[in-house]
Amino acid sequence: MLNDKAWARWLALILIASMMFFAYMFVDVMSPLKSLLEEKLQWDSASFGTYAASEYFLNVFFFFLIFAGIILDKMGIRFTGVLSASMMVIGATIKLIGVTQWFEGTAMCEWLDSWWVSFPGSAKMASLGFMIFGCGCEMAGTTVSKAIAKWFEGKEMALAMGVEMSIARLGVFAVMWISPLVSNAFDQSIVAPVAFCTALLLIGLISYIVFSVMDTKFDHQLEAAGIKNADGGSDEEFHISDLGKIFSSKMFWLVAMLCVLYYSGIFPFQRYAPNYVQETLGVSAEAAARIFSLFPILAMVLTPFLGAFLDYKGKGATMLIVGAVIMTCCHLGFAFLLPAVPQIWLAVVLILVLGVSFSLVPAALWPSVPKIIDANILGSAYCLIFWIQNIGLCLVPLLIGETLDATGGYFVPMLIFASFGVLAILFGIWLKVLNARHNYGLEEPNVKKKDAGVLAAEAASAEE
Repeated sequence: MLNDKAWARWLALILIASMMFFAYMFVDVMSPLKSLLEEKLQWDSASFGTYAASEYFLNVFFFFLIFAGIILDKMGIRFTGVLSASMMVIGATIKLIGVTQWFEGTAMCEWLDSWWVSFPGSAKMASLGFMIFGCGCEMAGTTVSKAIAKWFEGKEMALAMGVEMSIARLGVFAVMWISPLVSNAFDQSIVAPVAFCTALLLIGLISYIVFSVMDTKFDHQLEAAGIKNADGGSDEEFHISDLGKIFSSKMFWLVAMLCVLYYSGIFPFQRYAPNYVQETLGVSAEAAARIFSLFPILAMVLTPFLGAFLDYKGKGATMLIVGAVIMTCCHLGFAFLLPAVPQIWLAVVLILVLGVSFSLVPAALWPSVPKIIDANILGSAYCLIFWIQNIGLCLVPLLIGETLDATGGYFVPMLIFASFGVLAILFGIWLKVLNARHNYGLEEPNVKKKDAGVLAAEAASAEE
């Protein structure tokens, strides 16, 4: 099989991970530009929070992610991946139009300005594009997870997922440097970095199309071996009752709740972190973005190793709890310690340690889902978890933006982020207890050792 060749399966991983690398760059391209948005486009913190929340609006309130799961399980990873990458490009283009000076003078912008006047027309247009991008981005995330599960079944699955996450997070590091640099190169431009990242999304679409060619060849091999519908779609007609199987699983709900609580303390924080560092340390926006760019560094380095540890040693549930504890401590440090000792070295330490948490939890979380959900509804399960996660990711930026405008500082927002960590710890402990009681295998390694009889049979076959 094609995936038995190490070069082939890792090349496939690089192709699909590059799409997520560019997607993560686009997600945070405007995070280092918050003060510039306030100056040039008259966005306040509430407007910025609403814009940040818009990425998840259609996924949550129009249930797009649930439909995405059905599409993934029925149509397979090739169709769904190309569709999601295309939606990201379309949404990014609309957002790019929204922040241009040309759009500011159009009749459409004037009409958008005429209602909900506290939310600028440019922000409305950018949010519309971000909504469409968000649908494609979240669909892509679930598709990539299922694609890795297909290509690395019985192999280094957690390591592969860890490498994919590391490559994606490299996008966060890259954009925190590139966005201010491109902006400054074009005279404090907001448009230039957004345009640059939009072009990269187009490259990501091409990368996934190349992967789809490889996946088609892999499917031909699987079909020749008698495995039907190898692309990842379900052989059976989809039924709403399949969702019922997922919703009736207590383990699913524990994983989903831990997921939404943990990520609500990470991704919304990411949107505001450069501005938090800027205000707390009294540095420039560019310097603050560079300091926060260190956040994914340890996550990028550690996640593959943690994935390998999970593959061969296990302890997934324990890793989830430890990661949540670290996140809670870091946010408490941002609330109390850094304002009291506003030193760059301390900010760097807290940001790097938070990156350790961001390697522990995702490395253990996503490979755990196939252990509690049947393969034929795995795509729907991933999408439902993402949908529940998106509820938090949609509402939390709104909450933080309103809290910032109401309090004028980051102390209360940091306590809110820390509270998510405390709740995630409690759900992680509950998950570990149930796993020990019912033996779901969350603490077991992913790579199964072959017994002596199987090894002997394989040796005999090789000699023949």
